[in-house]
Amino acid sequence: MKKRIAALGLSVMMAAGTIAGCSSGAQEGSNGTTAGQEAAAGSQDGGGQEAPAAPAASEDLEGTLVFAIWDNNLMDYIDANDMVGKFQEVYPNADIEVEKIKDDSEYWNAMKMRTSANQLPDVMFNKPFTLSRFKDYLLDLSDLEAAKNNELASGYAMDGKILGIPMTAGYEYVFYWKDMFKEAGVEVPDTWEELKAAAQTLQDYYGKDNPDFMAIALGAKDEWPDYPYMEFMPALEGGNGQNWNDMAKTDAPFAEGTDIRKAYNKVNDLFTMDVFGKDPLGMGNDQVTTLFAQKQAAILALGDWGLQNIQNGTDDYSELGTFYLPVRDSESDPFRVIVQGDSFMGVTTHSENPELAKAFVEWFYSEAWYPGYINYVSSASSMSNFPKEKDPILAEADALQPDMELVMYDGGGDDFQAIQNDIAFDYKKLGSQMFTDGFDLSAELDSLNTKWAEARTKLGIQ
Repeated sequence: MKKRIAALGLSVMMAAGTIAGCSSGAQEGSNGTTAGQEAAAGSQDGGGQEAPAAPAASEDLEGTLVFAIWDNNLMDYIDANDMVGKFQEVYPNADIEVEKIKDDSEYWNAMKMRTSANQLPDVMFNKPFTLSRFKDYLLDLSDLEAAKNNELASGYAMDGKILGIPMTAGYEYVFYWKDMFKEAGVEVPDTWEELKAAAQTLQDYYGKDNPDFMAIALGAKDEWPDYPYMEFMPALEGGNGQNWNDMAKTDAPFAEGTDIRKAYNKVNDLFTMDVFGKDPLGMGNDQVTTLFAQKQAAILALGDWGLQNIQNGTDDYSELGTFYLPVRDSESDPFRVIVQGDSFMGVTTHSENPELAKAFVEWFYSEAWYPGYINYVSSASSMSNFPKEKDPILAEADALQPDMELVMYDGGGDDFQAIQNDIAFDYKKLGSQMFTDGFDLSAELDSLNTKWAEARTKLGIQ
């Protein structure tokens, strides 16, 4: 079978008519796992054992699949490791066209056009916030072993159906200097009030000799660095990763007692404390990260990607540690931690070969392919049967919270984004405003409620 890797633009693909997508009545087939799927991944025992050789039944699955991606790292790995050839060792009568689209923006435009033309690829990727956009065009993968072994997939299920299996997982951390905490007599905080108290103690202890000291480094000049607080805390407050989508269903999402209002009141209390240095709005992320690396600050909240930036800014990071942002009110409350799935692989209803497409998904997440890929990229594994060891510094946060409750974060679907754009609601900008003198959060949230209701009526969102 000829192996084809297609890196084609949308116009070329549409003009050439190479996408087979004439299955408005495409059959999903049996919900059970086929023999070929079991051979690809379903026979693993969850301990990373290699699956047995595929039975002859795998030869019964034949046809051509179009697999559309935008990820450059994945494309490089596919090219270097002969993905198509390896898949054909198990499914000799199958062919795969890997279509590399330039970037995710062009990808979503392409998928939108193909939805209308009934020409979606057999296998596509989604983000958490696009699953709802394409939910009517994605098959339920709940019965696949890949879905059962994925730590995040069920958390993003829609109407009880797993429509995509995330390739990677992303976590958020609070970085801190252990030696600075110890010298100031501060313990790692376990609740929100303990975080505030720790920050004030650190500020008082080090600030008395260093007027430029920041207990918490933020970089509010860039606005976006407040995202661990402004973007994620509403979801952590109520343990609801669908918080943004649920807000789109109500006229008063910022009312008293709502998760977002409770979370933003907490953030405002923290941001109005004197623990962010003399001028939090005067410095951006790069500057405060450098200062944190030089121990001019004791705390910095960033994603796992921030570790390398911190390490690059210092010659000694032996005292660098991590903990998770403690949003809870008391130790009796669940300790919630944000986790984000990324690159959700799904099979579309437009596929003429849905069983082969499902078999490909099983194979992709099997011993034959996934472990090599996940170790190639810097992201965390999303598969329980193929764990990836965290950097020891990041692993410290897990050790501190062995009973943590993961919140599967969704960035907000089309309805939320439409309202957000209409009223120019920018939670990161709102966080920066909290650092300005005279800012009235209560009045701002009341105003947002009024605008929100008007936008829902204007846009016809129910």
